[in-house]
Amino acid sequence: MATIEQLKQDLHIDAQLLGKPLKFATTWGIFSPREIDSGTDLLLRYLSLTEQETVLDIGCGYGPIGLAIAAAVPNSEVHLVDKDFVAVEYANKNAEINRLNHAKAYLSNGLSNVPKELQFTTVVSNIPAKVGKEMLSILLHDIYCQLAPGGQLVVVTINGLRDYMKRNFNEVFGNYEKVKQGKDYTISRCVKEPR
Repeated sequence: MATIEQLKQDLHIDAQLLGKPLKFATTWGIFSPREIDSGTDLLLRYLSLTEQETVLDIGCGYGPIGLAIAAAVPNSEVHLVDKDFVAVEYANKNAEINRLNHAKAYLSNGLSNVPKELQFTTVVSNIPAKVGKEMLSILLHDIYCQLAPGGQLVVVTINGLRDYMKRNFNEVFGNYEKVKQGKDYTISRCVKEPR
């Protein structure tokens, strides 16, 4: 049995994400502290990126999605946000560990603290099943406002939320694509059509 002191030590994950070796420090109390969860893994395997991206990772946790993108696209600017200060602390620590100076994490409930002038080319999120429809509505409308024309929103959700995402993506963005459905998770994508 681990002692309390041992439990307070950082956990460590070595992962190969988007073809890049990455190291993550994590801790108890953050989502999936022992391994990269299968939803995140699925999202990254089916994510299409260009050579220059301005990225927002919403609900970043300790940073696996946003930091994998930062490692794979060195010309990117990556913003990671979470409403949990411990997650933000670890995401920034992991950006440092992996020498990803073009990625930074900060506290934000959805896009509430994201600079309004930023226009993102890619917004990603591993949406928690318990986010609630009110918060999801706020998120989708805020993302729509800050997505550059032609920009993409790509999310992973449990399969049970697939139809809900489809309905809401169509409502807010006017389009929906099911990129991949795995055993437990679905990758959904929509694009902000240029007007």
